[in-house]
Amino acid sequence: MGNFGQKIDRFIEIFIDANGYVKVVEGLRNTLFIAVCGLLIGILIGTLIATVRVIPKYKVLPRVLNGFCSFYVGLFRGTPMVVQLLVFHFVLFPLWGWNITPVQVSIIVFGLNSGAYISEIMRSGIQSVDPGQMEAGRAVGLSFGASMTKIVIPQAVKNILPTLGNEFIALIKETSVVSFVGAADLYVAFSYIASNSYEYMVPYLVMAMIYIVLVLIITLLIKLLERSLRKSDRRN
Repeated sequence: MGNFGQKIDRFIEIFIDANGYVKVVEGLRNTLFIAVCGLLIGILIGTLIATVRVIPKYKVLPRVLNGFCSFYVGLFRGTPMVVQLLVFHFVLFPLWGWNITPVQVSIIVFGLNSGAYISEIMRSGIQSVDPGQMEAGRAVGLSFGASMTKIVIPQAVKNILPTLGNEFIALIKETSVVSFVGAADLYVAFSYIASNSYEYMVPYLVMAMIYIVLVLIITLLIKLLERSLRKSDRRN
């Protein structure tokens, strides 16, 4: 017990006296920023792909777009996130002449990756909406796109909200790999504290607890949002 107390004292010393908390705050900010931006980009891409995949394939263009979307989803779902980060940061972006920061690289890759998963989530949500909703929209003169964006997709989002919450949680946890391209996240911050204190137990336990707290907060917010939406539905 005394040895564990010494480990805690050493952690506190590096955390406060050696400005370890500055690294942690920066890491937490980057972790949340990458995950939130990645989710928003993923929702945008995923919604576009899901819309393309549910469009009737009577013409050539929808079939071509559907083929491209299928390839995109298969590519990003079939390769690990860390591989995508390394390929974009060290291969593709240098070839294209893009000089962007590791955090920006992480946001782009997380958004592209999340878009592939959210497209399948959104597609199932769209298909869960009563087809009569689309028919009603078309009957009052709305185009397919307007009916989709104003009627079908808002209802689909309500149906898939818990799954979107799970995707956000997954993004939060997966940010631990952004250190491979030099981005400073929570893992980098606590690795700095651990390497300077020569004690790894306490820093990594604290890091794990922070991730758990983040997940619990997100879960609570999703439940509150679901409850609010259910109340709105009952009033309507």
